[in-house]
Amino acid sequence: MAFWLVRAIGMTVVHTAGQIAMSFVRASAPERASIAEASVLGLLVAVALAWGAADSWLRHERPATTWLVAALVTGPVAGLLGVIVRTAFIDATRMAALWPALTGGAAFTALLVLIPAVAGIGAGRLLEPPAGPRREKTSQPQG
Repeated sequence: MAFWLVRAIGMTVVHTAGQIAMSFVRASAPERASIAEASVLGLLVAVALAWGAADSWLRHERPATTWLVAALVTGPVAGLLGVIVRTAFIDATRMAALWPALTGGAAFTALLVLIPAVAGIGAGRLLEPPAGPRREKTSQPQG
């Protein structure tokens, strides 16, 4: 499976779960929404930062490109899933919320994935790679 697809699926699940959690908090305890938003935002940033650092530390090939594609896929898919789940289970969100989720919300989500992941890639390059077989491709045939 492609590296970008694994990251896109993982980050889509995390971001959709964050949207659902925030919707539940806003519906049940609106006075705690600002604290919950900061906590969810911090968690989303931490997940992308840690995963990007792990990719770079393990010396995966082209981690920045992998995360760019994953972020561009995660944005609209997480927005779409968030609207569907909120409409079905939480509140009276209608399809009118779909267009904002697929435009501004998708762009924000993509940046919320890409920027911390790239920062993590930079941090991961500073770490000594783990001992063991290298994951880099060689240009000469072996044998």
